[in-house]
Amino acid sequence: MSGTYLGLPSFPVAARESTRDEQLRANLRHATHTIRTKRATAINELTDWPELRQAGAAIKDHTLTHLDHYLLQLEEAVTAAGGTVHWATDADDANRIVADLVRATGETEVVKVKSMATQEIGLNEALAEHGITAVETDLAELIVQLGNDRPSHILVPAIHRNRAEIRDIFTREMATWGRPAPDNLTDTPTELAEAARLHLREKFLRAKIAISGANFMIAETGTMVVLESEGNGRMCLTLPDTLISVVGIEKVIPTWQDLEVFLQTLPRSSTAERMNPYTSTWTGTTHGDGPRHFHLVLLDNGRTDTLADTTGRQALRCIRCSACLNVCPVYERAGGHAYGSPYPGPIGAILTPQLRGTTGTVEASLPYASTLCGACYDVCPVAIDIPEVLVHLREKIVQGTHPSPTSTTTRIRPAKGHAAERAAMRTALWTLSHPTLLRHTQRLAIKTRRLHPRRIPGRTAHAWTDTRDLPQLPQQQFRDWWHANHPTPKDDR
Repeated sequence: MSGTYLGLPSFPVAARESTRDEQLRANLRHATHTIRTKRATAINELTDWPELRQAGAAIKDHTLTHLDHYLLQLEEAVTAAGGTVHWATDADDANRIVADLVRATGETEVVKVKSMATQEIGLNEALAEHGITAVETDLAELIVQLGNDRPSHILVPAIHRNRAEIRDIFTREMATWGRPAPDNLTDTPTELAEAARLHLREKFLRAKIAISGANFMIAETGTMVVLESEGNGRMCLTLPDTLISVVGIEKVIPTWQDLEVFLQTLPRSSTAERMNPYTSTWTGTTHGDGPRHFHLVLLDNGRTDTLADTTGRQALRCIRCSACLNVCPVYERAGGHAYGSPYPGPIGAILTPQLRGTTGTVEASLPYASTLCGACYDVCPVAIDIPEVLVHLREKIVQGTHPSPTSTTTRIRPAKGHAAERAAMRTALWTLSHPTLLRHTQRLAIKTRRLHPRRIPGRTAHAWTDTRDLPQLPQQQFRDWWHANHPTPKDDR
């Protein structure tokens, strides 16, 4: 399986295939249910969770509103601390900057901290084109890389793999990347972790360059913040001579005090821990301590366009906790690969179409990859109303155009079924705008309820009602029930 997401099928096509994989569904069901149960326990320990949630949303909204100011403040602080800031408008720009920085050192191998931004831009593949090998050091990312696979979860990229599959991957592939797996390796977690530790330790000790992302960037001091659970990040952030961090511009926050909120909400929402085992912070460079050279690549790649949408911009609040994935019934059954993006699940369904546009087949299908049940909004630690944005994006797609699934060009055509949908909506609007007509229509529908079909006529409608029952109408209209049970008092005058 390729590491890139380009050329993948639309969500309905990919999900139709993935939902047939019983082992995949079993792996996802076990993992997501375990994580969500632990998360609920951790959240319930805090009596002020709703206030923390709203505080996180407010900090993010304030920062996004004044993003130009805080990014310039960040650049000034990083530069003053000895770092170098690079601005990347898109993925190609960011990949070129990083590749040039690595090639200037003469090195051909780099170690990486887990980073969603670098997955987004396809950095590993871009570096490979220049003869540079990027080694993933997060355990789950290592499993994905050794298996020539793609991540399927924001927090646990190898969530679709079970222990037996991981053992087979280690035994088969580790030797081609470096130190081989131990003989007679079993699938017990301790042995798998030890095999990864021995394999990666050699990489850490000889690496001269590391590449990371960042969970947060503090504008007032130019400080980068990375939260992780294994210690691999700490090794990458301290041992190499050169550190290159690729970070989305939305990750900036104004002050250290603001960080306090997210250090409470992110661990509990992601790993169900009170705090992460490793919270690493660094500010520029310090003589004799850590990397001698620090480069910060600030990535736009569609974020400015997303910021212009007053409804959709709330997706940029995301702190990548993955709580929404673990409660989503669609993700649990379809898996992360079906989303055709490094950002799977509910957040991916709203973030990917905004970063990449809705003119692609994959991107236009993602806002429909949801039941709109609202569970994702309930668990989001920064109160992103994902259902609201999903409906908003669906509206944009319906009112606009999207590409033909068979087209290989950028030429676009209206989506099928939109004309009938618009006609139905206009009829509903006219009926709902005339109370008398609405009342008579409701009474007629009730009187003829036994004659109603169980499925909506039409081939397009069958796709909906083949797996859903039409709601049964009540025997009595609410208006009539109210008048019968609450008669109007007579005037005694």
